[in-house]
Amino acid sequence: MNLRKRPRLILNDNMIESETTLLVNETFLSIQGESTYAGLPCFFIRLAGCNLNCAYCDTAYARSSDDGQELSIKTLCNTAVDSGCRLVLITGGEPLLQSGVPELCRCLLAEGFRVLIETNGSVSLKGLPEQVVKIMDIKGLSSGEANKFLPVNLEYLNERDEIKFIIADRNDFDYAVKMIDTHKLDKITGNILFSPAFGSIEPKTLASWIIEDLPPVRMQLQLHKYIWSPELRGV
Repeated sequence: MNLRKRPRLILNDNMIESETTLLVNETFLSIQGESTYAGLPCFFIRLAGCNLNCAYCDTAYARSSDDGQELSIKTLCNTAVDSGCRLVLITGGEPLLQSGVPELCRCLLAEGFRVLIETNGSVSLKGLPEQVVKIMDIKGLSSGEANKFLPVNLEYLNERDEIKFIIADRNDFDYAVKMIDTHKLDKITGNILFSPAFGSIEPKTLASWIIEDLPPVRMQLQLHKYIWSPELRGV
């Protein structure tokens, strides 16, 4: 891939404290596999540590804080700049467990990146810059973590943000449709995503339910798992 390099970022220490660090599991350049940004080149910052233990978790290797190394925000911003890509996703684990994430977002935004963040919906979104595109999960029944969603987080979402449901069975589907209706999610954003849990349900089954019931959602697949091996990291 022929990427145009940009000059290394020189940060103002008054804007970002030089000693601020985050526990980072991995960084890599790949294709965004999920959300409405699927298919676009994207630089990934995967942070370590999660407060949930979802039954279908596909990033268990980032679940513990022991699975990360300390890197400064300044280093992460410079690495993103060096990637040559203008789209950045902050993910995990659960990135919002780390208090330095809003600073990281501000750093990336100041350098002109489009910044996405994936969050499991159980940690407050308060403090994130409004320009950050928030991709928030609402966990279904099959996850074992359905009671962890914070409804107050809906107050921090806008029409640019996205709400994602992972669907493993019909109970998950019905639960998701009920949540959309109960919380009027389609009035908050038009970006409501239903994703089949990889290996648990056939995509065509989920597609048939969506066609039959016509909820205000977009079906998505985990694109990276069809391009590369589902077990492969760093893609």
